[in-house]
Amino acid sequence: MKRSRKTGNSALIAQHPVLRTGLCTMLFAIYSFADAQQPATIPRIGYLSRSSGPGANETKFHQSLRSLGYIEGQTVVFESRFAHEKLDRLPELAADLVRVKVAIIVAGSGAATVQAAKRATETIPIVMANVNDPVALGFVASLAHPGGNVTGLSNLSPELGGKQLEMLKETVPKIARVAVLGRITVNIKEMELAAQSLGLHLDVFEVPGPDEIATAFGAAKRKRVEALLIPASSLLVGFRKRVNDLAAQHKLPAICFAPSWAEDGCLLAYGPDIGDNFRRAATYVDKILKGAKPADLPVERPTKFEFIINLKTAKQIGLIIPPNVLARADRVIR
Repeated sequence: MKRSRKTGNSALIAQHPVLRTGLCTMLFAIYSFADAQQPATIPRIGYLSRSSGPGANETKFHQSLRSLGYIEGQTVVFESRFAHEKLDRLPELAADLVRVKVAIIVAGSGAATVQAAKRATETIPIVMANVNDPVALGFVASLAHPGGNVTGLSNLSPELGGKQLEMLKETVPKIARVAVLGRITVNIKEMELAAQSLGLHLDVFEVPGPDEIATAFGAAKRKRVEALLIPASSLLVGFRKRVNDLAAQHKLPAICFAPSWAEDGCLLAYGPDIGDNFRRAATYVDKILKGAKPADLPVERPTKFEFIINLKTAKQIGLIIPPNVLARADRVIR
C-alpha cells in the first residue's frame, strides 16, 4: 500500500533527531511569541462611594497607589461607582462592581458603603477607608482578627471623645453642661469619665433618624445644655447642614467629628485625618493584590488628627475664640 505524503513526512521527522529538535524549537518559539502578544490580566479595583464624584480623598488614595507602583491602565484599572448621595443606590452599584469582576472593593464613604459591598459579596476583599466602629457594626470579628473578607481603617480612637470635650472646654471655658447628639456608637462611659475630669456634665440624646433631630434639640434646650458634641455618625452626616443650622439657631457652640461638618457650619471639628486614612487604604490594596487575605490583616486605627475652627460660625453665635485655641488649629475657616 502506498504511504501518504503526510505519513511519510511524520516518519521522516521521527527518524531524524536533528529535524525533530529543530521542529520543537520552532514550535516553542511560535507559542512563546503568541503568549507575549496576549495582554496580562490587569486587576480591577472597585471604588464605592455615596458622594457625587471623585474628591480629595479619592485623589489621595490614587496617589498613594501610584507611589506603590500601580499605574492606571497599565498595572491596574479603576472601576468607580458614585451614588450621588442616594444611599438606596449603593446595593445596585456594589452588585455592578461584583459583575465586572473587580479584585477588591474599596468602600470610601463609611458604614453604608461597607454594608452594601458586604451584602453584594462574601468573597471579594473589601477595604474600609472611613468607618467608625467596624466591630460594633458587625463588619469584622475584631480589629486584630477581622475574620472575613473585610479589613481596612477604623476612625475610632478610644481617647477621641475626651479630646473633643477638652477642646470644647478650652474654647468655651464657662460651659458646664454638654449634650451628646446622634446615633451613639462611642463608649459613653469613657467619655463621661473624661467629662468628670473637666468638670462637665453630659446629657446624651439618641437620634434614631432625621425626623428626631429637631426633637433632640428641643430636649437639649429644656435641659439647659450650653454646648454640643456630635460624635461620628453615618446617619447624621447626610443631615449635617440641618444640625449645624439648629446649633447656630440655639447659640450652641458645637464640636464635630470631620472636616466636612466644619465646612458646613460646625464651630469646631476634631477627628482623624480622613485623607491619611485613604492614603493608608492603598497599602491594604497592595498587600491583598500580593496575596494577603483580609481575614489576616488587622484593622488599623487613625494615627493623624486635625483640628478645624469655623470663625464665621463663631461670629454668628457671638463667640470669641481664645488666641491659644486659634493657634492650635490646623485650618481656620474665615
